[in-house]
Amino acid sequence: MSLSRFPDKPEVLLKSLFDTAVEAAQPERCIAKHLPHRPQGRTIVFGFGKGAAAMASALEAEWDGPLEGVVVTRYGHEVPCKHIRVLQAAHPVPDQAGIEATKEILEATKGLSEDDLVICLISGGGSALFVQPPEGVTLEEKQDLTKQLLASGAPIGKINIVRRHLSLAKGGRLAEACAPASVVSLIISDVPGDDLEAIASGPTVPDPSTRDDALAILGRYRIPPSPAIEAYLESPKSETPGPDAACFEKVLNRLIATPMMSLDSAASLADAKGVSTSILGDSIEGETRDVAREQAGMVMEIIEGRTDTQLPCVLLSGGETTVTLTGNGRGGPNTEYALSLAIALDGLPGVYAIACDTDGVDGSEDNAGALVMPDTLERAKALGLDPEAYLNNNDSYSFFERLGDLVITGPTHTNVNDFRAILITKT
Repeated sequence: MSLSRFPDKPEVLLKSLFDTAVEAAQPERCIAKHLPHRPQGRTIVFGFGKGAAAMASALEAEWDGPLEGVVVTRYGHEVPCKHIRVLQAAHPVPDQAGIEATKEILEATKGLSEDDLVICLISGGGSALFVQPPEGVTLEEKQDLTKQLLASGAPIGKINIVRRHLSLAKGGRLAEACAPASVVSLIISDVPGDDLEAIASGPTVPDPSTRDDALAILGRYRIPPSPAIEAYLESPKSETPGPDAACFEKVLNRLIATPMMSLDSAASLADAKGVSTSILGDSIEGETRDVAREQAGMVMEIIEGRTDTQLPCVLLSGGETTVTLTGNGRGGPNTEYALSLAIALDGLPGVYAIACDTDGVDGSEDNAGALVMPDTLERAKALGLDPEAYLNNNDSYSFFERLGDLVITGPTHTNVNDFRAILITKT
């Protein structure tokens, strides 16, 4: 079968697959079937993450009864709400607005009764947006540590262990603050394996890690904490509520959207277009460049006939790869993956790819990701661009900007992590 069997150009098909994956994780499609029953008392809504405002809007549209509350989302990701207050703060490095929003949420937990219901709307990005450093640790110290963690190449699960033990809000502490009210958390997963304690650093989830784990991670990645941070992590005060804590007796955590749901939706579209699909996994981690080279190797196996894969086909994958920064360029893990893949494929005919973050923001840039074409390197050479030099400088954004192959969507109001699709049209 060839691509002539359907009208889409390869790049159009790839963008459609990404759009379908994002649409599958939209709050208005996911929230209604997971709503709890109305309580005898008040219904209070708290939310944090890139999808928090959209989730709050979807909840308002479905909820039959009075509600109130406050959510915090990333700057530019706001959605109007009638009853729920929407605040904005910085991501991925926290700012004072995030601290003020968190203080407002924690203040609103005071006076809750056992007849009240708290609905928490949790999505990716909540770790940076829902932030309350312990006494003695400044915002500047937390910002500096966050930057070092993000540049270290540590996987998100490890980063969030440190965050949980350096917060008065995360790692189950919000559940602790809400007791004795009932808590139902509606969660959009953006982490490999859908680990609840890692999503937004698990504010309503028992924390299986310890402060010793947090200190060990800083040591492993050679991140020197400030004296105040080190002192707090060495103190018993930094321990978070564990699985046996009584505060979780009336807490229910529900996943309402996951990376695999989005990959399945994209696969269904590809099948409808006559393209065979293979889902490589929804929780792929590792150094971005290594993942790109590994997946380029899979493409070669298919093209050389070492598998029984029927063409055209598309390889789909999700997860969260990491970039260890050594240069000073612009770009996030998806554009770095795309550049690494283009180099590894070396102009292989008939192979196209897209790599995008489903929240519409790759790292801290204004793009979701980038496209790879068979002629990517050829066009780069014509413009005098050295792909290896751009990669070594972690400057993948600038590379694809020059080629006109950035994918820019704006905020998508959801987040199920990275989406990658490699389309193989012919041998």
